[in-house]
Amino acid sequence: MKATGLLALIEAVRPRQWTKNLLVFAAVLFAKRLTDPAALADTFVAFAALCMAAGACYLVNDVADAERDRLHPDKAGRPVASGRLKPGTATVAAIVLMLAAVGSGFAVNSDLAVCVAIYLATTLAYTFTLKSVVVLDVLAIALGFVLRAVAGALAIQVEISVWLLLCTFLLSLFLAIAKRRGELQMLAMAEEHRETLGEYSAHLLDQMTAVVTSASIMAYCLYTFSDRTIHEVGSTDLKYTIPFVVYAVFRYLYLIHKRGLGADPSQLFLRDRPLLASVVLWAIVSGVILYLPK
Repeated sequence: MKATGLLALIEAVRPRQWTKNLLVFAAVLFAKRLTDPAALADTFVAFAALCMAAGACYLVNDVADAERDRLHPDKAGRPVASGRLKPGTATVAAIVLMLAAVGSGFAVNSDLAVCVAIYLATTLAYTFTLKSVVVLDVLAIALGFVLRAVAGALAIQVEISVWLLLCTFLLSLFLAIAKRRGELQMLAMAEEHRETLGEYSAHLLDQMTAVVTSASIMAYCLYTFSDRTIHEVGSTDLKYTIPFVVYAVFRYLYLIHKRGLGADPSQLFLRDRPLLASVVLWAIVSGVILYLPK
């Protein structure tokens, strides 16, 4: 493969989007096993497996959506849509990455391999079917984030809190709905790019956002005060991370409604300093609470 083709392929697997897979590290963080070399190594393998799986699904998605992507002001420049990467090359690369992702899962344990396979199946179902079904499209996106969190727990063989899974699902659903609203604002003829966008309205998405926002904050508060969390942490101090979560959610709402952003959540987190600072501070404070001797 020529250098230009290789660069196009690397661009097509979207390394910038792999930050979503950092959710895999939630289990090793909250299980207090960040200082366990074996657990950390298995988590890194899980992270790599999901990055390869995500890259494969991005390639398949770009091949399937090439025509529609050419109607999008930003997506028209993607390697497949712009013609810089041949569909055949992208398809072969996707198959290789899928096999490598599942194989990496097996290198840790069979449970992780199954989780990676389910992630692939869910994401491919979204690409070919679910993204055209109203409501199920955003639910499928949120499920993908939940599977990332589950993968992290399976990699180190720990039980993940139901509350943490619920928080992950609700916050991911919030981001997915915000993404739809951002796309609706960005595109003059939204339904021509994605059929479901024609079924949504700003008012409907705002109502859905209000419900999910309230549920997300409440779920996280209940998680920090749950008996199991207090027992595992050894104190009720995790409640001090609540303000960071509330600020991050409200800051995101501000960026959606006042700045017209939200179509690309992963890049928004990296580019908006106050939002990034709130996430980093949440991680630092959580780490201090979990790992400092009581």
